[in-house]
Amino acid sequence: MSNITVYHYDAFSTVPGQGNPAGVVFDADHFSETEMQQIAFKVGFNETVFVLNSEVADVRLRYFTPGHEINLCGHATMASLYGLKTRGMLSDKELITIETNVGTLPIRFERNADTIYMEMKQDQPQFIPFQGDIEKLVSAINLTLDEVDHSTPIVYGSTGTWTVLIPIRDLNSFMKMKPDSSLFPGILIENPKASLHPFCFETRDSDAMMHARHFSSPYSGTTEDPVTGTASGVMGAYYLTYVKPEIDEVQFVIEQGHEIGRDGKVQVSVIRDGEDMDVRMKGTAVFVRELNVELDS
Repeated sequence: MSNITVYHYDAFSTVPGQGNPAGVVFDADHFSETEMQQIAFKVGFNETVFVLNSEVADVRLRYFTPGHEINLCGHATMASLYGLKTRGMLSDKELITIETNVGTLPIRFERNADTIYMEMKQDQPQFIPFQGDIEKLVSAINLTLDEVDHSTPIVYGSTGTWTVLIPIRDLNSFMKMKPDSSLFPGILIENPKASLHPFCFETRDSDAMMHARHFSSPYSGTTEDPVTGTASGVMGAYYLTYVKPEIDEVQFVIEQGHEIGRDGKVQVSVIRDGEDMDVRMKGTAVFVRELNVELDS
């Protein structure tokens, strides 16, 4: 048995215990994929990220849920880069690149008073129509058909990780949501491993434009992601594609996590250039504590 130190950060908040927790393992090149998966399972957060050396970027990041590896994770990226920056492991660089399974992505650091923000470019957005049973879909999160906002479509969206974007009419519906994720794969016929991301345009806080929750795929080994970076980014692309197709640029804040006591906010900006979209999300993080994980030999 060997003892591994995992650093717990909360992303999209400056307050420990809020936002979205992520485990970060620095200097992780010597771990096998099996060991990384084992560590992520034992940590138990929605994602644990492993920081490795890269030949094509400043660092390479690999992201694991307790159940499997995923290609990209926004909040774990915020957590690991905040950790690298505050621990002096990135020198004074304000612009870096990260190698991920979706390619090499640029990151920009900003400092606002005492807070460090990371802006992350995401992959090109993709959308696929949801053609399954909408009533079964919303029933799987304890809602009814009349709570759906039918003015824009339900679609699968990705800027690196697939999720189902479900427009909801009223903020009140979000407290009622209770996911039965075991039902998701049978309903998501086009992409059984996708997560669910209900959202609405009614918000609790005046600085936010959207409110959301995020329910994990049952294959990930978790139930709900408190505050999501990649899903927030794809919401910006959704806005330009389906809500305001006549405009080519948008910036806004998404609030998430209130219903489970882990409030957090994600800043999103999207610029359309012909067929392409430049999707970026920005957030911060805070160090919480060190965790010790026993790795089975």
